[in-house]
Amino acid sequence: MTPFTLSQEEISSLKAAHKAAKKKREADRIKAVILLGTGWTIREVVEALLLDDETIRNYLNRYRCGGLKALLSDNLKGYGGKLSKSVIEQLDNHLNQNTYVTIQEIVSYVSKQFKVKYSISGMTDLLHRLNYTYKKPKLVPGKADAKAQEEFVKYYDELKKTKGANDHIYFMDGAHPQHNSVAAYGWIKKGTVKELKSNTGRKRVNINGAIKIEDMSPVVGYSNTINAQSTISLLKKIERKHPEAESIYTICDNARYYRSKKVTKYLEESKVKLVFLPAYEVDPMSRLIF
Repeated sequence: MTPFTLSQEEISSLKAAHKAAKKKREADRIKAVILLGTGWTIREVVEALLLDDETIRNYLNRYRCGGLKALLSDNLKGYGGKLSKSVIEQLDNHLNQNTYVTIQEIVSYVSKQFKVKYSISGMTDLLHRLNYTYKKPKLVPGKADAKAQEEFVKYYDELKKTKGANDHIYFMDGAHPQHNSVAAYGWIKKGTVKELKSNTGRKRVNINGAIKIEDMSPVVGYSNTINAQSTISLLKKIERKHPEAESIYTICDNARYYRSKKVTKYLEESKVKLVFLPAYEVDPMSRLIF
């Protein structure tokens, strides 16, 4: 982006216009220009105002070409009133079921589907009138079972109350930083939460660790692969930290190496007691690593 800096006089003028603005979209346009003109990047403004980068660039270009009047004007080609009520309802339903990352994608869809051309600013205003905002979908576990999770929470609360004074609770997990969905911004109706399933597949693991829930202290093991033997090594590390404990409750997912015969055999004479999470639940160890 070409460097853009506002003079103190321009900033004062824009702030006065912002104070007098009666419509949110006008205030957002002014805020975008002020922020860009005082050192903010387009990405930072996108995050702050929950608008897409095309809209922010459009606001900047309008201000550069025609000043405050052009920035606030809605009398541009392609603005409003082009779609009938029934067509707008069709578009609304379509956008509820399909999330678009950019305004241009929606403009192209409307042009192809309804043979109507909108400008970027015109479509932005239409989306705002339809109560859409630019935000990220909610990342959720790929195999979440709400009932199983609720039962586990009850068990976990009871465990914290009944465990021995010298006993400890750990959460254990293998980390997979290279495998997961990344939520991006898209046009989503206000008040609507769109979910993006996380990737539950595992092809390669190189970090295995556990975190003690009382003080969030970690115990970590590193190896080329995680298997029964590396898991046992990690459990031994945990045991050495707590010679006084009668039981060490270690909560983990259902990975094959945690349920292997070697690990099961080791646990027969260990103070570690594995507790398996419902599939698929993100535990504190995963959050620590990521």
